[in-house]
Amino acid sequence: MPAVAKPLTFAQTVLAWYDQYGRHDLPWQHPASTYRVWISEIMLQQTQVATVIPYFERFIARFADVQTLAQAHRDEVLALWAGLGYYARARNLHQCAQVLCRDYGGEFPDSLEAVCALPGIGRSTGAAILSLSRNAPLAILDGNVKRVLARYHAVPGWPGQAAVTRQLWQLSEAHTPKQRTAHYNQAMMDLGATLCRRQPECPRCPLQSGCQAKQQGNPTDYPGRKPRQAKAKRQTQVILIEQAQSVLLQRRPPSGIWGGLWSLPECTPATDTKAWAREQLGIDIEPLDQAMPAIQHEFTHFTLTIHPVRARYVGSERLEDAQYQWYNRQTPQRLGLPAPIQKLLDQQE
Repeated sequence: MPAVAKPLTFAQTVLAWYDQYGRHDLPWQHPASTYRVWISEIMLQQTQVATVIPYFERFIARFADVQTLAQAHRDEVLALWAGLGYYARARNLHQCAQVLCRDYGGEFPDSLEAVCALPGIGRSTGAAILSLSRNAPLAILDGNVKRVLARYHAVPGWPGQAAVTRQLWQLSEAHTPKQRTAHYNQAMMDLGATLCRRQPECPRCPLQSGCQAKQQGNPTDYPGRKPRQAKAKRQTQVILIEQAQSVLLQRRPPSGIWGGLWSLPECTPATDTKAWAREQLGIDIEPLDQAMPAIQHEFTHFTLTIHPVRARYVGSERLEDAQYQWYNRQTPQRLGLPAPIQKLLDQQE
């Protein structure tokens, strides 16, 4: 009597699918050095692969290794990040490079605990860095993996809840193989990104026969949704203070929205800009009457309406403070500028 083949395990099924259908030609996979994987994993937080690829290629072309990144000026790092959003990632990336060069000889440590102690790196990101670049047998739990596991095991609840997260981590660790961990983790991310999406393509999924959510007939019920909250609306006013072909920029505080980037001086709507500039900036300006359309910019938790107004610089102060500089629109410097501010400046050329 012929031997009956043992059914494939969860991990074996995922790996067999990956070998045939997974993504094998992403820029950070060739070579999959720890440095390149780290840069990609930080960029991929909250951002899709298609968006990240051109940013990654430009970033690596300028900062080919951790030493180059560590020695760079923060403004240049932020300039190459501009448009990707979540700018704390770029600040942490720069700081992390400096820590690696100062404390680890420019190399990532081997232990997950040490990696997670670095700026901007959490448990899943740290495990992804070490597993994808060094094949370390570590489980990950990014958004794609959460979705696959929540559906396969019909785990109820929103993954943002601590109890749900703990359960998903336990499942991820139970499934992650000790061999071919790099391929398995990449496969799980690929599966979530290409098939097990918000609207899943169950007929093409290698896990469909064992997926509890599919058996229940309601895969889109998993994972549970975050409780809905009304999106807040905020308004602000920015002042384009012009001098010849230049516009005055002000560096934003290191934390908060657009932290550390260069932007236009900002005040509350309907503020007397002439008096505000004298009191807050110590300069004299002459407001211009030319109306400018408002700009709406979406953040994760709120909508920001930006009201731009123009003014002419009429003072003689040199503004030597490091928090200010004149931005020449004809020969623009490479600076970290928020996307809507860059768009506004481009429109004024």
